[in-house]
Amino acid sequence: MSRVINKASVIATLLVVILGVTSSFAQERERHELHSMMIYNFLKYIQWPESANSGQFVIGVIGDDDVYNTLKTWYGDRDRMGKTLRVKKLDSPSDAKDCQLVYIGSAASNEFDAIHGVVSNNPTLIITDKNGLGKKGSGINFKTVNNRLKFELNQNALDASKLKVSSQLTAMAIVI
Repeated sequence: MSRVINKASVIATLLVVILGVTSSFAQERERHELHSMMIYNFLKYIQWPESANSGQFVIGVIGDDDVYNTLKTWYGDRDRMGKTLRVKKLDSPSDAKDCQLVYIGSAASNEFDAIHGVVSNNPTLIITDKNGLGKKGSGINFKTVNNRLKFELNQNALDASKLKVSSQLTAMAIVI
C-alpha cells in the first residue's frame, strides 16, 4: 500500500515536534537556549518580502547576552534561506535599522518603543520576552503558561511589517 504524504502535514508535524520538544527540554535546557532554538525555527515559517532579500539575514539581539551568545555560537554565519545568517549585538535602538529580526530580551523591554519606531517601515520581525509587548506590537512574544514556554503571535504587527506567517506557526501560537 503506498501512502501519499501531504507536505503541509509533514511541516505541521515537524513544528509540533520542534515546539513540543521545548516543553520536554524545559527541565533540561536553559531558557536562553530554548529562545534561541525557537527564534531560529521561526525563520522557517515566516516569509519576508522580496525587497528584503540581500546576501545577509541579520538577527539583532538586545537585552539578553545569553541569547545573543547562543544564537551566534549555534547559528551565526550559517547559510539560511540562501543568505548568510549574521547575529549582531545591538547597543542601542538605532542599531536595529538593518535587521530582519530583532530579539528584545526582558532586560531591554524599556527599549521596545524606540526599536519599534526605528524598524516600523521595514520588514522586520520583532520578538520579545515580556508580558504585554505582544499586544503592544511585537510580532512574537514569549510567554510562560502553566510552566511551559509558549509564544504569542500578533498578526496585525506582522501584517504591518509585511511579513507572511505560515498557518502551521499560527496554529501553534497564542494569537492576539
